[in-house]
Amino acid sequence: MPTPRKLREEPSRPAVTAVGLRKSYGGRTVLDGLDLAIPAGTVFALLGPNGAGKTTTVEILTTLVAADGGQAQIAGHDLRTDPDGVRSAIGATGQFAAVDDLLTAEENLRLMADLLHLPRPQGRSRTRELLERFDIAEAAGRRASTFSGGMRRRLDLAMTLVGAPEVIFLDEPTTGLDPRSRRTMWKTVRGLVAGGTTVFLTTQYLEEADQLADRIAVLDGGRIVAEGTPDELKTRIPGNHVRLRFADPAAYGRACAAFPGASRDEENLALRIAGDAGLDALRALIDRLDAAGVPTADFSVHTPDLDDVFFALTGSAASRHHAEETPR
Repeated sequence: MPTPRKLREEPSRPAVTAVGLRKSYGGRTVLDGLDLAIPAGTVFALLGPNGAGKTTTVEILTTLVAADGGQAQIAGHDLRTDPDGVRSAIGATGQFAAVDDLLTAEENLRLMADLLHLPRPQGRSRTRELLERFDIAEAAGRRASTFSGGMRRRLDLAMTLVGAPEVIFLDEPTTGLDPRSRRTMWKTVRGLVAGGTTVFLTTQYLEEADQLADRIAVLDGGRIVAEGTPDELKTRIPGNHVRLRFADPAAYGRACAAFPGASRDEENLALRIAGDAGLDALRALIDRLDAAGVPTADFSVHTPDLDDVFFALTGSAASRHHAEETPR
């Protein structure tokens, strides 16, 4: 089950806004009028199939690629007129750790502090703080080449935070990590947001978005086709149902008569009843079973998950295959 999200007060200024962002490569439109409004101190997840434009969106918002049209602001800095201000306010971590394998963890962090022109005492203090915060202090003197995948990703994220950015872009940050390391990264991200940092996340792991995101946008064909909280998106997709299983054929038969429209599973003596799976609906269903004198062996409630949302909103398998052959 997703971790309950703490309600946050609405900030006075969004951390990220975009209006009508457009980008094409070789005559192919990758982004076709992208609009965003991301509150500060939240996690925003951008989902979509390969080729949908997720990485292009991150590249534009982090000043790596110029948009063909549209406007955007990051932490109050205009992307077009104040790119240096944008770069001073953000941090970015890509799909693969950008650490220098020949340097130790401490040296990697100090190098980043020097590149950001932090005063030497401040850079050393920040290095020590981040080594402790990301649980790599005991490995501070080891070369990064000796680190596990999870440790490398933590070091990579620590390097992103040396400059204390207001907004962090995480482009598929847990790619290649084992489940334990992935959950450790989730805990780290939650800690950042609790401290007021805004996180812009792209991911191929739908469970990751469900666990972390306050809001999710689904990108397909260069356009946002749906946006909302994870729960809001799930309610848009039909598929709520209750599965009832019965102990004997006689009870199953009476239940079939009581629910003539239900989908039947003769082999397992089970019925699938589509519709609202809320508490009131469940009470009404149980009352109906009691009135028919039908005991149940067990029942379970099923609701759509983000996988259902993703596949319902992002087009055909053929279009996804075509997208994989084109630039992001």
